[in-house]
Amino acid sequence: MKIAQVVCTYPPYRGGIGNVAYDFTLALNKDGHEAIVFTPDYQKLNYNNESEVLRLKPFLKFGNAAFVPQLFYYLLKGNFDIVHLHYPFFGGMESVWLAKKMFKNKFKLVIHYHMKVEGLPWYLEILRLPSRLINKSLFNLAEVITCASVDYIENNDFDEIYKNNKNKFIEIPFGVEVDKFVPDKTKMKQILYVGGMDKAHYFKGVKVLLKAFALLENQEYSLVLVGNGDLIPDFRKQSIELKINNQVKFAENVDNDVLVKYYQESAVLVLPSINACEAFGVVLLEAMSCGTPVIASALPGVRTVFADKVQGYYVIPGDANDLQVKLKLILENEDLRKQMGEKARELALARYDSEKLGDKLIKIYQSIL
Repeated sequence: MKIAQVVCTYPPYRGGIGNVAYDFTLALNKDGHEAIVFTPDYQKLNYNNESEVLRLKPFLKFGNAAFVPQLFYYLLKGNFDIVHLHYPFFGGMESVWLAKKMFKNKFKLVIHYHMKVEGLPWYLEILRLPSRLINKSLFNLAEVITCASVDYIENNDFDEIYKNNKNKFIEIPFGVEVDKFVPDKTKMKQILYVGGMDKAHYFKGVKVLLKAFALLENQEYSLVLVGNGDLIPDFRKQSIELKINNQVKFAENVDNDVLVKYYQESAVLVLPSINACEAFGVVLLEAMSCGTPVIASALPGVRTVFADKVQGYYVIPGDANDLQVKLKLILENEDLRKQMGEKARELALARYDSEKLGDKLIKIYQSIL
């Protein structure tokens, strides 16, 4: 099969949507299929060995939105069996919709619904208007709609799309390379956050995490924030105001090998997201695969990734006090940390192995061809 993966971001940009597209592409190519990624060229990152990626120069761009009308041409001339659109992609999904609308039998359309977009400023809502106009038609044109968690879809305001297309939705949890993200006995006194720290990822809750860390009585621990973004100066300022700046480390431009080491060495990973823009949390899988306990906000979708009090804890979204309490429980009990870490690795192997993800994805494609 020949598959186009259409996505708004892609590694080395660190973000969940792009990482999922990367995992999908890796699994498909490993199985002998031809998967090609179409994504905007943001010209700020170093790209290496990208034979499977076509980076399109945006005519306009704002944050992770990019107007790439040339995508329409590539989709039509590419002779793809499947076009797999990772939603949302403002500025790109319009070309996918137009190509499918005009040439319905040219390819089969699969949409992966990643997240609900909310809380945007008014000027971004204006840029989002074209996608709002085509949304209903776009999803109606899709043969299949995949999602990481039906719980997320059922518990968010999804207009009439889910109600009208229930039979199209297939749950396909994200995966992790369990042979790459492996446990290590070395553990340091550090709390880990991994994720975007730019305006597009305002919902990640870093400010809440900094507040919770400041409330901890046990200040032997450090807090490591891995990721890039234009909000880092604000977070640095907050850490100074909270008088924790000597214990907070910002790790930017981290490559994958170093990232694995951070997961392995940390006592716990925290995903403190504050709203429904967080739908799953791939970083939870990566941490668990490394045998590291996790703490995450109890949001729809996210709350299905692991079992509360087994692989880690869920917390009230946006509640720094609750997060501090759960951090304290894990940090002050070494036996509990070890037990949760072992259960986390077991869950990653049993449910989230990326090779199993590839098998399920291929079966979905074959079912609609």
